[in-house]
Amino acid sequence: MARVDIVIVNWNGLRYLQPCLDALQAQTFRDYQVWIVDNGSIDGSPDFIRTHYPAVSLLCLSHNKGFAHANNQAIQRGDSEFVATLNNDTTADPMWLQTLVNALDAQPSAGVAASKMLFANRPTIINTAGINIDRMGIAWDRAGGSVDDIQDVTPLPVFGASAGAALYRRAMLNDIGVFDDDFFAYLEDVDLAWRAQWAGWQAVYVPASRVMHHHSATSGEGSPFKNRLLGRNKVWLIAKNYPLPYLWLYLPLIVFYDAASVFYAVIARRECSPWLGRLDGLRRLPYVLRHRRARIRRIGNSAMMRLLSPVDMPWRVLLRYRHLKPKG
Repeated sequence: MARVDIVIVNWNGLRYLQPCLDALQAQTFRDYQVWIVDNGSIDGSPDFIRTHYPAVSLLCLSHNKGFAHANNQAIQRGDSEFVATLNNDTTADPMWLQTLVNALDAQPSAGVAASKMLFANRPTIINTAGINIDRMGIAWDRAGGSVDDIQDVTPLPVFGASAGAALYRRAMLNDIGVFDDDFFAYLEDVDLAWRAQWAGWQAVYVPASRVMHHHSATSGEGSPFKNRLLGRNKVWLIAKNYPLPYLWLYLPLIVFYDAASVFYAVIARRECSPWLGRLDGLRRLPYVLRHRRARIRRIGNSAMMRLLSPVDMPWRVLLRYRHLKPKG
């Protein structure tokens, strides 16, 4: 039994697979098994993997069932102590996995370790250094857009990890469950992080664990597809996880900030997909609320609110995303 299962979800990402998998073969930590879950690719990805990387455990799905479902298929088949999730459009440094394992070994109360993800086309700029979420229910990439400091090697606590490059303790996943299939893609890692915090599991950011990332290479940053899913999943994220009775206290602010975001998309970008996504989320709200009742709670509402970042000014919220450049 390998100590780490590395799970990579692929959907028509043939052009990224070789550098991704070659980087894994160069890892200093060797006790791992790679799983690739292919979401019905039509670009020859499965044949390429079978031919050039026969040691990889390949699961082929009939069609694109989403990032969350695909990851869960491999997670539930594995039996390792740890599960690493890694995007197919990444290239990991040789010490990537070793530093993550060291961090979780050193902190038994931590259920997940977050990597430092850097933009592949801007390798000195941080893509994400863990997940933040504030009291308006807005999640964003911690330190996104900051200049990388290679001297920064000290792990520190964070709210959660981006599933683009993270190491999860299987004991935590057995405790709280895996990714929510209903999310399909986007914010499923934030939902998992929030559920983990409710259950008392900590998260740690490991700056020495470095990964280069072609951000949103699959769906495209700013695409209607991505924006609709983000809009829908944000509604579900708050409905599933926001602590009561604080939700009623902050709901006017949540609605105001969210309405401003949608208004900006419609007026400035002539983009209706964020609004349509929120309508999708509201339509299925009764179903999603059943997940809320099923979550594990080991900390109180006040303790959870202390983990959420304070309310910020709208223009400062916009600055959180200035490093993300839509394609086209």
